[in-house]
Amino acid sequence: MDYNEAIEYIHGTYKFGSKLGLENISVLLNLMGNPEKELKFIHVAGTNGKGSTSSFISNILLEEGYDVGLFTSPYLEVFNERIRINGANIPNGDLSEVVSLVKKKVDIMIKKGYSHPTEFEVVTAAAFEYYKNKKVDFVVLEVGMGGRLDSTNVIEDTLVSVITPIALDHTDYLGDTIEKVAFEKAGIIKTNSVVVIHPQKDSVIDVIAKKCEELNAKLVVAPVKNIEILDYDISGTSFKVLSNEYKISLLGEHQANNATVALTVINALIENYDIKVSEESLKSGLTKTIWPGRLEIMGKNPIVVIDGAHNLHGAKGLANASEKLFSEKKVIGVIGILGDKDVDGILSEMLPICDEVIVTEPDNPRKMKAEELGEKIEGFSKKTYVEPIIKEAIDKALHLSNSDDVILFFGSLYMIGEVRKVLRMIVK
Repeated sequence: MDYNEAIEYIHGTYKFGSKLGLENISVLLNLMGNPEKELKFIHVAGTNGKGSTSSFISNILLEEGYDVGLFTSPYLEVFNERIRINGANIPNGDLSEVVSLVKKKVDIMIKKGYSHPTEFEVVTAAAFEYYKNKKVDFVVLEVGMGGRLDSTNVIEDTLVSVITPIALDHTDYLGDTIEKVAFEKAGIIKTNSVVVIHPQKDSVIDVIAKKCEELNAKLVVAPVKNIEILDYDISGTSFKVLSNEYKISLLGEHQANNATVALTVINALIENYDIKVSEESLKSGLTKTIWPGRLEIMGKNPIVVIDGAHNLHGAKGLANASEKLFSEKKVIGVIGILGDKDVDGILSEMLPICDEVIVTEPDNPRKMKAEELGEKIEGFSKKTYVEPIIKEAIDKALHLSNSDDVILFFGSLYMIGEVRKVLRMIVK
């Protein structure tokens, strides 16, 4: 199996849908010799901020000299982004090797009468095998969806369970109240483990605290409320928390919150497992962290920003950051969104900061048609252009803008990945 065959096999499993549950992944990993049992995990769940928080944690540990696996989803430009070690994507040859092994074991499963694993289960199993083969010190493991029945939750032990901000999302799978969603996220908590969470609504914390009590897990709420923002511009954010000052390159005050959650996780590792991490590594790890597609500056003349804000919570963070960074500038918003998201909520947050709007379509079967999205925007009295093809939407935005304007792409990570590919070739 070469790289192209491996990718074709992975994407070919998309037809098996998204099925929550641990039976199939357990059978598959058992046939593989349970590579996950040889790894140490920091498990990250939540609705927003999982990727950024995971990246902060990974980079801090990397700065200290540890070998760190980072498992995230989705990818922006190439599949290999989902499985990384020390910031480097899994090489094509290694991906081919581990996927070939997974396929052999899946074939055995099918012969034994089990259902075919989903795409996410196949990718999760491949990642565990790769991290085992490379003997990494830690794996920062991002949940795909939910937590309790997500295939990453097949792991039996974790050093720290992390829960980032929780909001309503994937309600058809996770429940129609924030408390039900919290119950699913809290499912990653393990017996006698340490749990670090971003501050949440009281009802959400109650759900998490109850789970911690049942499993004798130690609950730590990150001191996000103690953050003091010192400086904030398009180069990054400086902030102070618990008497220490830090600088991050990621934009948005919410990223200072995510960084503080990551700092709290590292402190939990230090205090509970005697894992060594210096203050220098904490600071340099935060500063060096980049997370593509999240308030990422792609150009400065005009300022071109991409952000995968795809739900209400993400849109609020993006709107807040944009108001503070770009309030004196004309903002051209370019929107592509999935039809099963909170479209009205996202638009209500973002459109007030946009002077003109271009609507387009993500390359995804769940996309909202550009014409339909354009009709929704009519009520906001914004000058609106409909450009279903992403490249043409980009060209339109550049044509409409002056050198001191802002072009802001948002709404779906599936759109942002394609936008990023194009912009890297044409924007300086």
